[in-house]
Amino acid sequence: MGTITTSDGIEIFYKDWGDGQPIVFSHGWPLSADDWDNQLLFFLQQGYRVIAHDRRGHGRSTQTGEGHDMDHYADDLAAVVEHLDLHDAIHVGHSTGGGEVVHYLARHGESRAAKAALLCAVPPLMVKTDANPEGLPKEVFDDLQAQLASNRSEFYRALPTGPFYGFNRPGAESSEAIIANWWRQGMMGGAKAHYDGIVAFSQTDFTQDLQQITIPVLVVHSEDDQIVPYAASGPKSADLLKNGILKTYQDLPHGLPTTHADVVNADLLEFFRS
Repeated sequence: MGTITTSDGIEIFYKDWGDGQPIVFSHGWPLSADDWDNQLLFFLQQGYRVIAHDRRGHGRSTQTGEGHDMDHYADDLAAVVEHLDLHDAIHVGHSTGGGEVVHYLARHGESRAAKAALLCAVPPLMVKTDANPEGLPKEVFDDLQAQLASNRSEFYRALPTGPFYGFNRPGAESSEAIIANWWRQGMMGGAKAHYDGIVAFSQTDFTQDLQQITIPVLVVHSEDDQIVPYAASGPKSADLLKNGILKTYQDLPHGLPTTHADVVNADLLEFFRS
Protein backbone atom coordinates (compact mmCIF):
# COMPACT_ATOMS: atom_id res chain seq x y z
CA MET A 1 0.00 0.00 0.00
CA GLY A 2 1.16 3.51 -0.75
CA THR A 3 0.26 6.96 -2.02
CA ILE A 4 1.16 9.18 -4.95
CA THR A 5 0.69 12.91 -5.36
CA THR A 6 -0.89 14.08 -8.61
CA SER A 7 0.19 17.10 -10.61
CA ASP A 8 -2.53 19.17 -8.94
CA GLY A 9 -1.45 18.15 -5.43
CA ILE A 10 -3.99 15.40 -4.67
CA GLU A 11 -2.80 12.40 -2.65
CA ILE A 12 -4.11 9.14 -4.11
CA PHE A 13 -4.08 6.02 -1.94
CA TYR A 14 -3.47 2.66 -3.61
CA LYS A 15 -2.89 -1.02 -2.84
CA ASP A 16 -0.28 -2.95 -4.80
CA TRP A 17 0.14 -6.65 -4.06
CA GLY A 18 1.97 -9.50 -5.76
CA ASP A 19 3.86 -10.00 -8.99
CA GLY A 20 2.99 -11.04 -12.51
CA GLN A 21 0.75 -9.36 -15.06
CA PRO A 22 -0.91 -6.35 -13.39
CA ILE A 23 -4.66 -6.02 -12.96
CA VAL A 24 -5.79 -2.49 -12.08
CA PHE A 25 -9.21 -2.16 -10.42
CA SER A 26 -11.33 1.03 -10.51
CA HIS A 27 -14.13 1.11 -7.93
CA GLY A 28 -17.70 2.37 -8.12
CA TRP A 29 -19.36 5.40 -6.56
CA PRO A 30 -19.12 6.25 -3.62
CA LEU A 31 -16.89 3.39 -2.47
CA SER A 32 -13.15 2.69 -2.28
CA ALA A 33 -10.50 0.16 -3.24
CA ASP A 34 -11.83 -2.01 -0.40
CA ASP A 35 -14.83 -2.89 -2.56
CA TRP A 36 -12.47 -5.10 -4.59
CA ASP A 37 -11.34 -7.28 -1.66
CA ASN A 38 -12.81 -10.46 -3.16
CA GLN A 39 -11.16 -9.86 -6.53
CA LEU A 40 -7.81 -8.68 -5.13
CA LEU A 41 -7.33 -11.81 -3.04
CA PHE A 42 -8.60 -14.18 -5.74
CA PHE A 43 -6.43 -12.86 -8.56
CA LEU A 44 -3.42 -12.52 -6.28
CA GLN A 45 -3.72 -16.26 -5.68
CA GLN A 46 -3.90 -16.81 -9.44
CA GLY A 47 -0.45 -15.26 -9.87
CA TYR A 48 -1.40 -11.73 -10.88
CA ARG A 49 -0.19 -8.43 -9.50
CA VAL A 50 -3.26 -6.58 -8.20
CA ILE A 51 -3.61 -2.81 -7.83
CA ALA A 52 -6.57 -0.76 -6.63
CA HIS A 53 -6.72 2.92 -5.76
CA ASP A 54 -9.15 5.17 -3.94
CA ARG A 55 -10.54 7.77 -6.35
CA ARG A 56 -9.91 11.40 -5.37
CA GLY A 57 -12.37 12.40 -2.64
CA HIS A 58 -13.07 8.74 -1.85
CA GLY A 59 -11.70 6.38 0.78
CA ARG A 60 -8.23 7.38 2.00
CA SER A 61 -7.42 9.78 -0.83
CA THR A 62 -7.51 13.56 -0.40
CA GLN A 63 -10.99 14.95 0.25
CA THR A 64 -10.53 17.74 -2.27
CA GLY A 65 -13.44 19.94 -3.25
CA GLU A 66 -12.37 20.12 -6.88
CA GLY A 67 -11.76 17.87 -9.86
CA HIS A 68 -14.65 15.44 -9.50
CA ASP A 69 -15.09 14.76 -13.20
CA MET A 70 -14.03 12.04 -15.62
CA ASP A 71 -11.02 13.96 -16.94
CA HIS A 72 -9.50 14.13 -13.46
CA TYR A 73 -10.52 10.55 -12.64
CA ALA A 74 -8.78 9.30 -15.80
CA ASP A 75 -5.70 11.44 -15.17
CA ASP A 76 -5.43 10.14 -11.61
CA LEU A 77 -5.60 6.58 -12.88
CA ALA A 78 -2.90 7.38 -15.42
CA ALA A 79 -0.75 8.83 -12.65
CA VAL A 80 -1.00 5.56 -10.70
CA VAL A 81 -0.19 3.47 -13.79
CA GLU A 82 2.82 5.63 -14.65
CA HIS A 83 4.09 5.84 -11.07
CA LEU A 84 4.09 2.05 -10.84
CA ASP A 85 5.41 1.79 -14.43
CA LEU A 86 2.77 -0.76 -15.36
CA HIS A 87 2.82 -2.49 -18.75
CA ASP A 88 0.51 -5.08 -20.32
CA ALA A 89 -2.06 -4.14 -17.68
CA ILE A 90 -5.62 -5.40 -17.47
CA HIS A 91 -8.08 -2.71 -16.34
CA VAL A 92 -11.27 -3.66 -14.51
CA GLY A 93 -13.91 -1.07 -13.68
CA HIS A 94 -17.21 -1.44 -11.83
CA SER A 95 -20.04 1.06 -12.32
CA THR A 96 -18.46 4.56 -12.22
CA GLY A 97 -15.08 2.83 -12.33
CA GLY A 98 -16.02 1.44 -15.72
CA GLY A 99 -16.44 4.97 -16.99
CA GLU A 100 -13.08 5.87 -15.49
CA VAL A 101 -11.41 2.96 -17.32
CA VAL A 102 -13.03 3.80 -20.65
CA HIS A 103 -12.08 7.47 -20.42
CA TYR A 104 -8.55 6.61 -19.30
CA LEU A 105 -7.96 4.32 -22.29
CA ALA A 106 -9.32 6.88 -24.74
CA ARG A 107 -7.59 9.87 -23.15
CA HIS A 108 -4.20 8.32 -22.36
CA GLY A 109 -3.94 5.57 -24.95
CA GLU A 110 -3.54 1.82 -24.83
CA SER A 111 0.25 1.48 -24.93
CA ARG A 112 0.37 0.22 -21.32
CA ALA A 113 -2.86 -1.84 -21.51
CA ALA A 114 -3.63 -5.35 -22.71
CA LYS A 115 -7.32 -5.89 -21.93
CA ALA A 116 -10.18 -4.36 -19.98
CA ALA A 117 -13.38 -5.47 -18.30
CA LEU A 118 -16.41 -3.29 -17.57
CA LEU A 119 -18.72 -4.60 -14.83
CA CYS A 120 -22.23 -3.07 -14.65
CA ALA A 121 -20.57 0.08 -15.92
CA VAL A 122 -22.09 3.50 -16.63
CA PRO A 123 -21.01 3.90 -20.30
CA PRO A 124 -22.07 4.89 -22.83
CA LEU A 125 -24.46 7.37 -21.12
CA MET A 126 -26.76 7.02 -18.11
CA VAL A 127 -28.97 10.10 -18.39
CA LYS A 128 -31.95 10.12 -20.75
CA THR A 129 -31.62 12.35 -23.82
CA ASP A 130 -33.27 12.50 -27.23
CA ALA A 131 -30.41 10.39 -28.56
CA ASN A 132 -30.45 8.09 -25.51
CA PRO A 133 -34.14 7.35 -24.76
CA GLU A 134 -33.28 4.24 -22.72
CA GLY A 135 -31.48 6.34 -20.12
CA LEU A 136 -32.81 7.50 -16.77
CA PRO A 137 -34.44 10.94 -16.43
CA LYS A 138 -32.18 13.65 -15.03
CA GLU A 139 -34.60 13.99 -12.12
CA VAL A 140 -33.45 10.58 -10.85
CA PHE A 141 -29.92 11.89 -10.37
CA ASP A 142 -31.12 15.21 -8.99
CA ASP A 143 -32.98 13.21 -6.34
CA LEU A 144 -29.81 11.26 -5.49
CA GLN A 145 -28.00 14.55 -4.89
CA ALA A 146 -30.88 15.83 -2.77
CA GLN A 147 -30.87 12.70 -0.60
CA LEU A 148 -27.10 12.92 -0.17
CA ALA A 149 -27.29 16.57 0.84
CA SER A 150 -30.18 15.95 3.23
CA ASN A 151 -28.81 12.96 5.16
CA ARG A 152 -25.84 11.17 3.64
CA SER A 153 -25.65 8.53 6.37
CA GLU A 154 -29.30 7.50 5.95
CA PHE A 155 -28.93 7.55 2.17
CA TYR A 156 -25.85 5.32 2.36
CA ARG A 157 -27.80 2.76 4.39
CA ALA A 158 -30.79 2.74 2.07
CA LEU A 159 -28.90 2.09 -1.18
CA PRO A 160 -27.10 -1.12 -0.15
CA THR A 161 -30.08 -2.31 1.87
CA GLY A 162 -32.21 -2.08 -1.26
CA PRO A 163 -31.37 -1.87 -4.96
CA PHE A 164 -27.55 -1.90 -5.02
CA TYR A 165 -27.28 -5.55 -3.97
CA GLY A 166 -30.80 -6.58 -4.92
CA PHE A 167 -31.72 -7.22 -1.30
CA ASN A 168 -35.13 -5.67 -2.09
CA ARG A 169 -36.01 -8.54 -4.44
CA PRO A 170 -38.51 -11.19 -3.23
CA GLY A 171 -36.68 -14.05 -1.55
CA ALA A 172 -33.33 -12.25 -1.47
CA GLU A 173 -31.16 -13.06 1.54
CA SER A 174 -29.89 -9.77 2.91
CA SER A 175 -26.44 -9.43 4.51
CA GLU A 176 -25.99 -6.88 7.28
CA ALA A 177 -22.21 -7.22 6.98
CA ILE A 178 -22.26 -6.31 3.27
CA ILE A 179 -24.60 -3.37 3.93
CA ALA A 180 -22.42 -2.09 6.78
CA ASN A 181 -19.27 -2.40 4.66
CA TRP A 182 -20.86 -0.36 1.87
CA TRP A 183 -21.88 2.31 4.39
CA ARG A 184 -18.38 2.30 5.93
CA GLN A 185 -16.69 2.83 2.58
CA GLY A 186 -19.11 5.56 1.56
CA MET A 187 -18.81 7.52 4.78
CA MET A 188 -15.00 7.45 4.55
CA GLY A 189 -15.18 9.68 1.49
CA GLY A 190 -16.08 13.33 1.12
CA ALA A 191 -19.64 14.55 0.65
CA LYS A 192 -18.60 17.13 -1.97
CA ALA A 193 -16.77 14.50 -4.03
CA HIS A 194 -19.76 12.19 -3.92
CA TYR A 195 -22.24 14.97 -4.71
CA ASP A 196 -20.28 16.10 -7.77
CA GLY A 197 -19.57 12.49 -8.73
CA ILE A 198 -23.26 11.89 -9.39
CA VAL A 199 -23.09 14.38 -12.25
CA ALA A 200 -19.83 12.85 -13.50
CA PHE A 201 -21.15 9.31 -13.71
CA SER A 202 -24.62 10.19 -15.01
CA GLN A 203 -23.99 12.93 -17.56
CA THR A 204 -20.66 12.00 -19.14
CA ASP A 205 -21.12 10.66 -22.66
CA PHE A 206 -18.54 7.92 -23.29
CA THR A 207 -19.65 7.11 -26.85
CA GLN A 208 -16.56 8.48 -28.58
CA ASP A 209 -14.28 6.99 -25.92
CA LEU A 210 -15.69 3.51 -26.53
CA GLN A 211 -15.25 3.89 -30.28
CA GLN A 212 -11.53 4.70 -29.86
CA ILE A 213 -10.67 1.60 -27.83
CA THR A 214 -9.13 -1.30 -29.76
CA ILE A 215 -7.97 -3.74 -27.05
CA PRO A 216 -10.29 -6.64 -26.10
CA VAL A 217 -12.94 -5.53 -23.61
CA LEU A 218 -15.29 -7.82 -21.69
CA VAL A 219 -18.59 -6.07 -20.93
CA VAL A 220 -20.39 -7.72 -18.01
CA HIS A 221 -23.92 -6.67 -17.09
CA SER A 222 -27.05 -8.14 -15.52
CA GLU A 223 -30.54 -7.63 -16.87
CA ASP A 224 -31.71 -7.14 -13.25
CA ASP A 225 -29.31 -4.28 -12.54
CA GLN A 226 -31.40 -1.71 -10.64
CA ILE A 227 -28.71 1.01 -10.62
CA VAL A 228 -27.36 1.11 -14.19
CA PRO A 229 -30.13 0.00 -16.59
CA TYR A 230 -29.04 -2.90 -18.79
CA ALA A 231 -30.70 -1.67 -22.00
CA ALA A 232 -28.92 1.69 -21.85
CA SER A 233 -25.48 0.34 -21.01
CA GLY A 234 -24.00 -3.14 -21.48
CA PRO A 235 -25.23 -4.05 -24.97
CA LYS A 236 -24.67 -0.53 -26.27
CA SER A 237 -21.10 -0.41 -24.96
CA ALA A 238 -20.29 -3.80 -26.46
CA ASP A 239 -21.59 -2.64 -29.85
CA LEU A 240 -19.58 0.58 -29.78
CA LEU A 241 -16.31 -1.15 -28.91
CA LYS A 242 -14.14 -2.43 -31.76
CA ASN A 243 -13.30 -5.60 -29.80
CA GLY A 244 -16.10 -5.89 -27.26
CA ILE A 245 -17.49 -9.11 -25.80
CA LEU A 246 -20.83 -8.98 -23.97
CA LYS A 247 -21.46 -11.29 -21.00
CA THR A 248 -25.06 -11.03 -19.79
CA TYR A 249 -26.40 -12.32 -16.49
CA GLN A 250 -30.13 -12.49 -15.90
CA ASP A 251 -30.81 -12.19 -12.16
CA LEU A 252 -27.69 -10.76 -10.54
CA PRO A 253 -27.59 -7.34 -8.84
CA HIS A 254 -25.54 -4.24 -9.61
CA GLY A 255 -23.12 -5.12 -6.80
CA LEU A 256 -22.36 -8.54 -8.28
CA PRO A 257 -18.57 -8.37 -7.68
CA THR A 258 -19.43 -8.70 -3.98
CA THR A 259 -22.57 -10.84 -3.91
CA HIS A 260 -21.49 -13.22 -6.69
CA ALA A 261 -17.71 -12.98 -6.59
CA ASP A 262 -17.27 -16.67 -7.42
CA VAL A 263 -19.23 -16.34 -10.67
CA VAL A 264 -17.69 -13.02 -11.69
CA ASN A 265 -14.12 -14.01 -10.82
CA ALA A 266 -14.35 -17.23 -12.85
CA ASP A 267 -15.63 -15.37 -15.92
CA LEU A 268 -12.98 -12.67 -15.58
CA LEU A 269 -10.21 -15.25 -15.21
CA GLU A 270 -11.36 -17.07 -18.35
CA PHE A 271 -11.28 -13.80 -20.28
CA PHE A 272 -7.89 -12.76 -18.92
CA ARG A 273 -6.37 -16.12 -19.91
CA SER A 274 -7.94 -16.28 -23.38
